[in-house]
Amino acid sequence: MYKKGSNLDYTPVTYDPQYILMVNHLRKYFPIKGGLVSRTVGQVKAVDGVTFNLRRGSTMGLVGESGCGKSTTGRTILRLNGEKTGGQVLFNGQEIYDLDAKAMHALRPKMQIIFQDPFSSLSPRLPVGEIIGEAVREHKLVPKAEFNDYIDQIMDKCGLQPFHKDRYPHEFSGGQRQRICIARALALNPEFVVCDEPVSALDVSIQAQIINLLKDLQEQFNLTYLFISHDLSVVEHISDTVGVMYLGNLVEYGETEDIFRNPLHPYTKALFSAIPIPDPTVKRERIALEGTLPSPANPPKGCKFHTRCKYCTQRCKEEAPVQREIEPGHYVVCHLYDNK
Repeated sequence: MYKKGSNLDYTPVTYDPQYILMVNHLRKYFPIKGGLVSRTVGQVKAVDGVTFNLRRGSTMGLVGESGCGKSTTGRTILRLNGEKTGGQVLFNGQEIYDLDAKAMHALRPKMQIIFQDPFSSLSPRLPVGEIIGEAVREHKLVPKAEFNDYIDQIMDKCGLQPFHKDRYPHEFSGGQRQRICIARALALNPEFVVCDEPVSALDVSIQAQIINLLKDLQEQFNLTYLFISHDLSVVEHISDTVGVMYLGNLVEYGETEDIFRNPLHPYTKALFSAIPIPDPTVKRERIALEGTLPSPANPPKGCKFHTRCKYCTQRCKEEAPVQREIEPGHYVVCHLYDNK
């Protein structure tokens, strides 16, 4: 873990007011315990040097295959995974890992999360009104006399009725449960929300309703989203910028239009080749990745993607590439573009 005054393996960034969130070389490793005395025998490098900036009021989509570190990135940004291993997380210019418990408690309402499973993330023992209002009461956001009216207003904005307050999560459909999760986050008047695959467990028709609700709430409250998903069609629809993750690294990042119009990294091209086209007369060449996904506990030397890349050279096997800006706002981590 980085301590003040220690030698850094990255260049610290300075705050730019146009960005609500600035993530710089963020790393989160989990120890692997083994032996009779449970010694640390290795580390799972779940997030390994992720860098991006998120503009206020915009949506960034974070995509990649299962196990690449998308959800861990979101949780680490919110300081839900204990201490980071390294890097910076600036929220409104403030390094959140420098805050003590009291300051972090005061900041919590401004940074919220919507979890992937709308059922397991809701307490089965509490009625919906208490689920939505529990944190509101904890942070004393509204006077007691206005509490019930405030919860009613939040529920109405999320498509829920006042009589739903006395019901329990098991009495609702999957789409309604996700609306409850959204209402719980919105009730704290956040500025930034991590949406951790919020529609992956829902039917397609319900997905569209939840996506439209999120977009309406964003316009109404000027919310900023980090939208984590494996559904590229959804990401293209909702996102302003897109980051592509592979084995803990952000291999490509840029404006949504640029990423989908001109994917640069071989992994991004392979991902996008799998997007279905709603036209039976149009055929897209599918790029099949050979080999298996390496373990984040023992990633390959050099470029982590070289074991599955058809463009692999000897340099890729020995030297890790760095992030380069190929066109304005479009970044890629690949040796193919070192001279561009």
